[in-house]
Parts: sequence; structure tokens; C-alpha cells
Amino acid sequence: MTATVPPPPTAEPRERWLALSVLCVGVLMIVLDVTVVNVALPSIQGDLGFSQASLAWVVNAYLIAFGGLLLLAGRLGDLLSRRGVFLGGLTVFTAASLACGLAGSQEMLVVARFVQGAGGAFTSAVVLGMIVTMFPQPRDQARAIGIYAFVASAGGSIGLVAGGVLTQALDWHWIFFVNVPIGVATGLFALRLLPRDQGLGLRAGADVPGAVLITAALMLGVYTIVEPAATDGWGATTTLVLGGVSLALLGAFLVRQARARTPLMPLRLLRSRPVAGANLAQVLSAAGMFGVFFLGALYVQEVLGYDALQTGLAFLPATVAMGTMSVRYSERLVMRFGARSTMLAGLLAVAAALALFTRAPVDGGYVEHVLPVMVLLGLGGGVAFPALMNLAMSGVRPQDAGLASGLVNTTAQVGGALGLAVLATVSAARTDELRSVGEPVAQALLGGYHLAFWIAAGLVLVAVAVSALVLTPRSPRPVAEPAFAEE
Repeated sequence: MTATVPPPPTAEPRERWLALSVLCVGVLMIVLDVTVVNVALPSIQGDLGFSQASLAWVVNAYLIAFGGLLLLAGRLGDLLSRRGVFLGGLTVFTAASLACGLAGSQEMLVVARFVQGAGGAFTSAVVLGMIVTMFPQPRDQARAIGIYAFVASAGGSIGLVAGGVLTQALDWHWIFFVNVPIGVATGLFALRLLPRDQGLGLRAGADVPGAVLITAALMLGVYTIVEPAATDGWGATTTLVLGGVSLALLGAFLVRQARARTPLMPLRLLRSRPVAGANLAQVLSAAGMFGVFFLGALYVQEVLGYDALQTGLAFLPATVAMGTMSVRYSERLVMRFGARSTMLAGLLAVAAALALFTRAPVDGGYVEHVLPVMVLLGLGGGVAFPALMNLAMSGVRPQDAGLASGLVNTTAQVGGALGLAVLATVSAARTDELRSVGEPVAQALLGGYHLAFWIAAGLVLVAVAVSALVLTPRSPRPVAEPAFAEE
């Protein structure tokens, strides 16, 4: 039995907030990389000779490694050292970014993207766990999580702007090269500012079979969503077989955790109503919200005729609104009304924004039809996601904070990937149906987007219902004390 280690002395307030800035810069790099590449895909395709089918692997290789390793990375932070896992992941991500920028062949870029995704998973998986142990006081913790939630949620739209600027001003190589100096600087500041810590030890959860099962289940699940489901359809034999194998591996993992003497993921975490309810709500809301960011970008490009930079700028008001609410007001709302009520109000605003997007016409104007949606999405997301993260980390034992952090990131990634695949498939099928009866291309595209927006709004409303039924109407308890001691 592992002895309880006395908590380290609380760091000076200024040092803690500087350490938070370092963590957020690390996360921002990871989040940006998901969307910044999308803008540069045509340039990458022309330069390296990718086919349309193989080009998807520039994105998919990253997503499979990232989504598949988050849960394992979070638990390793608990067992070894969250600071060490963060620094190790940052080093791998930075080195892989350099390799991506130098890639002269398709194979080199895809392999480097896979390694980059692995580094991104280890960098980001432990951040939320570090935050809740660095900020034990409820008000400070709520504010810190609000800042983190803004970076994690709004980074994607910032990536659209950054990708457009770098690709048009320089070339696609620089969307990767820019990570190198930022990664090096972040690592140096992290060595100076992040508190040293010591984990529980591998004996407290060195479940190698469990690690293999969950990593294989998540990687195969993400692969099924982004590859056969997106290309062949959800009813295709390949999709059904691979999806079934992924679920079987997940079931085997849960059985293993129930029986293992030192489980990788103690099932007591899933028996917590705040943790289970918040993560389920996140899967549904991420599926609705982030799928629509992708389809909304297609609407302004394919229907309204925006270029890459204009598309990024069109989404900027959502980022500004989200940042304002997350950083300035989410902490006050959580402390005043509780995380549950704040999250429900934010998700209702998001659902309203998605429903409003269904009114956008073929000849829509930005101010009339796009800007109100962006502002409402930003306002709703800016209060919903910090509150959701507060709930997901509430009541978690200090020694499980890294695992809970990895779980929050995993449900966000899986929900986003699942939502994108489902909404894109439904939208494309509706567009093809309208084209077959003679609708003009723009009108058929719009019909597909509108159907996807309605489904996305429905998913968020289901998240509201789940939250209202599962979560108790009280403010969450923050993690009371750090899980680690100074070395």
C-alpha cells in the first residue's frame, strides 16, 4: 500500500499563474495543430503529390495517436510525474514538428504526424490534473480552469487564422516550423516554473495488459471513425467489424480493470456521478459543436465563397466571445450559480446558435447570418466548457487527477471526431439526395449543412438533458490538495 505523501507548500500566487501560462501555451500548440493543418492541405497535396484519399492521413495519423494515447498518458502522469510526462510529451511534439516541416515525402510526413500526435497526447493529457492540484482554492481553481477551457476550446478557430496567414505568406512547411521555437521556449519556462512532483509509483497501477487494451481500443475506435466510417459509411462491413472489435477491446479493458490488483483506471472514477455525467455530456456537446465548426467553415467557403484567411477571420468573433466569457466571467458564474446551472445555461445558448445557423441562406451576409451564430456560440461555449471541466474534476481523489484529466481530453476528442464523421456523412448524403432531384450545387450543399446543424443542435440538447438528470444541483468540490510532493 502506497504511503500518503504530505502535500508540498503552496507556490507563490504569481508563480502559480505563470506556471498556468506555460501549461496553456503548451496546450495551445497542440490544439492549434489540429486545425492549422486543414487550411494547408491543398498546398501539401500539390507539393508532395498526395492523392485525395491518401491526403486524409496527414490529419488522421495525428488524430489516431492523439486520441488513442490520452487516457494512458493521463494515468502515467499520476504514476510517474505529471511534470515529467508534460515535458516528455512537449519534447516529442517539438521534435516531430521539426520532422514534419522537413518532410520531403508522403511517408515521412505521415509518420512524423503520428509521432506528433503521440507527443501532443502526453503534453495535454496531464494539464488539467496539474491545474486542479496547483489551485486548490475553489475560486482560483474555477478561474484557472476557465482560462484553460478557453485555450482548449477556442484554439481551433485561432488555428484557422494562423494556418491561412502562414500558408499564404510563406508556405505549408512553416505551420510546423513555428512550433519549434515555441516548444523550446515553453520547455525552458516549464523547467523553471512547474513544481517538481513525484507520482504514486508504477506499482500503484502498472497494468500492462490494461494499457495495451485501452490504447488499442481507442486507436482502433478513432481510426474507425475517421477512416472507414467517413469514407465508406456507417453501415459498411469494414466499419461495423472494426467498430465491433474496438468495443470488444473496450469491454475487455473494463473487465480487466474490475479484476486487476493494481488497475490502470480504477472503476471508482466512473462511479462518480459528476465525472460520469460531465464526460457523457462532453461527448455529446463536442460532437455537436465541433462538427459544426468544420461544416460552418465549409458553408462560408463553398457557398459564400470565402478564402482560407477570410474563413479564419469569420470565426474570430466566436474566439473573442469565448475568451471573454471563459477568462473573465466563467469563474464568477460558477461560484455564484454552481457549475451545473452554469453549464446548462451555456449549452442551451450553444444549441440556440446551432439552430440559428439553419436559417443561413445561399446568398447570406456575414453580419446578418454568420456573425450572430459565432457570437452566441462563443458566449455559450465560454461558460459551458469551463463549468463542464469543473464538474468532471470535482470529487476526484488527488491521486486520480491525471487520469480524470486524460479522460476529459479523451471524451472531447472522441466526441469531436464522432460528431464530425456523423455530421459530415449526413450532410453529404443529404446534398447528394438534393442534387439527384435537380437542385443547384449551392442549394444542395446548403440543404446538407442545414440538416447537420439541426442534428448538432439536437445532440447538444441531449447533453442538456443528460446533465439535468445525472448531475446533482450543487457546486462541485475542487480537488482538495495536491497529489504529489516535492522531490
